[in-house]
Amino acid sequence: MKAVLMTATGSPDVLEYRDIPEPQLVNPNQIKVKLAAAGVNPIDTKVRRNGVFYDQPLPAVLGCDGAGTVVEIGNAVSLFNVGEKVWFCHGGLGREQGNYAEYNVLDERWVALMPSSLSFTEAAALPLVLITAWGGLFDRGGLQNGQTVLIHAGAGGVGHMAIQLAKLKEAHVITTVNNEEKADFVKSIGADEVIYYAREDVAAAVINLTGGKGADLVFDTVGPAVFKQSIPATAHFGRIITLLGLDNIDLSEARMRNLLIGFELMLTPMLRDLDDARLKHIEILKNCTEWIDQGLLKPHVSQTFSLQEAAQTHRSIEEGHTTGKIVLTLP
Repeated sequence: MKAVLMTATGSPDVLEYRDIPEPQLVNPNQIKVKLAAAGVNPIDTKVRRNGVFYDQPLPAVLGCDGAGTVVEIGNAVSLFNVGEKVWFCHGGLGREQGNYAEYNVLDERWVALMPSSLSFTEAAALPLVLITAWGGLFDRGGLQNGQTVLIHAGAGGVGHMAIQLAKLKEAHVITTVNNEEKADFVKSIGADEVIYYAREDVAAAVINLTGGKGADLVFDTVGPAVFKQSIPATAHFGRIITLLGLDNIDLSEARMRNLLIGFELMLTPMLRDLDDARLKHIEILKNCTEWIDQGLLKPHVSQTFSLQEAAQTHRSIEEGHTTGKIVLTLP
């Protein structure tokens, strides 16, 4: 089968389009999926630059998100039938094969039926960002109806799903963008207030928009510098959830505000083999399927590329300021 291999750590040039053996079922609980699309996420670029998570030799097939059609099932499979359309977040971190390939094989537990209203391309864009946004807002952030949430980088992959999920919770959503085009986009998906982070003092703007209180929850999808700026934007006794690590940040004001600080890394259940937590991820996809098919959640795919153009997708992400998601499509 055709696949894109990470042959070494380094620039996007280490990604090579090659023929590799087609994966086969090796236990009775597995299904084989003919992939129609693979989502591309920032974690893919980080693995390519820094190395895989496991002590495994290269080459490796990257790509956590996939969508496609079940073409074969093990004799103990009970959840799926041949011909059904599925989506999932599995592999791509250096141990199990990722989804920059024509086929993948995985345990049926880590798969969900695709929303009927989505194309394969749209479905492949969503699992990682949906699970991340849900975890950050609800599981770690404890977002309640009517609260105010500041979502950084609302036009990005995680951000544009977080805005929509927060609105389903009837939250008041403030978000940050860097230009008018993205401002129009985030407003179209439900953002109540938009802050241009390159032109304004974000914390001051949030305080002004909230009548001096600050946001009940801040969701940082960017990193330490934004986290630091978020502390004075957070209401006393509020919460900040970040997707990134924190290095040498003065937390004295966070302590004075009695803030709860949390981390959201949706890859942890996969990396640590936490099966119950992975099953919770599947429940999130099932819950979101209902909202998607009701038209309440809508993915935005800004660019699609063919499988052999995987290196270009990494360049696009690393250039920054992507709106929504980038997806690889397969024949």
